[in-house]
Amino acid sequence: MTNFWQQTDKPLMALAPMEEVTDTVFREIVLSQTVPGNLHVVYTEFANTDGLCHPIGKEKVIHRLQVNPSERKLLKEKNVKLVAQIWGSKPEKYAETCKMICEEMDYDGIDINMGCPVPKIVKQGSCSKLITTPTLASEIIHACQENSNIPVSVKTRIGFKEVITEEWIGHLLDHNLPAVLIHGRTQSMMSEGLADWNEIAKGGILRDAKNKKTAIIGNGDVKSIAESEEKCETHNIDGVMIGRGIFHNPWLFTPEREEPTQAEKLQLLWDHASLFDKTWGDTKNFRQLRRFFKIYASNFKDAGVLRAALMESRDLAHVKDIFKEWGFSPIEKY
Repeated sequence: MTNFWQQTDKPLMALAPMEEVTDTVFREIVLSQTVPGNLHVVYTEFANTDGLCHPIGKEKVIHRLQVNPSERKLLKEKNVKLVAQIWGSKPEKYAETCKMICEEMDYDGIDINMGCPVPKIVKQGSCSKLITTPTLASEIIHACQENSNIPVSVKTRIGFKEVITEEWIGHLLDHNLPAVLIHGRTQSMMSEGLADWNEIAKGGILRDAKNKKTAIIGNGDVKSIAESEEKCETHNIDGVMIGRGIFHNPWLFTPEREEPTQAEKLQLLWDHASLFDKTWGDTKNFRQLRRFFKIYASNFKDAGVLRAALMESRDLAHVKDIFKEWGFSPIEKY
């Protein structure tokens, strides 16, 4: 088994898995704006193991693991690893899912979601709820490890209702995972308050005390590579995973570049929208793109006016009409 977590240069940079965000389209857009060496790992959206193992339900879930050929090309060119993130509460479904991923798909790693704090998911005993059921968490990890020929990592939090970093992260480290990715909040905090990087740092201390080789990756409130490097050095960890920070700057993994011009921002918006339309057609609601428009339509004259117009767009043709009114003609790339 090739363990890229140990082979990748440190500090390691990862783009976090985000629901209805990190599909193959968005990952490709980010990769297209990334200088090699600044981003090492990207993740899929969350894929449910029960759904993937169901003969009918699979068709509703499998799109979360779709990888376009054009993204594959960029992953290879930029030397970035692709990890499938899965979630559920039944070890046997994890085992079946891992076999499926390893036998039928081309991924570099599998990650178990033990961190999502969304109440409706928690009620199913999945994701961050697994922090409260360490025995079940162990069974799930073992099921994945025994049925995978690629590295199996865990993304989690520092606790459920209360902070229990030493107890919980120590438990995970006993499974000899190649990487543990720690979000510096509890489940009860959701995305509120500041991530506690002192608690994340305990992961590295525990790892060293146990003499493990597990890479400790921190997550929470980081918005730049420079800040990531500072976190790694200050807290003695191996890397940083950036999530919502990408919404502030899709060029985040190319920190040397100057502020993009209005034309460059609108071109990337068009690339994103047209690739989304080409990839998903009528199978996904075009309005999902609204959350991305504020990324591109910002920090230039009358950006708010354009953004408001784009928020009313119904399809790709409508976006093009809006651009025409603004005197912008995008280059067709997809």
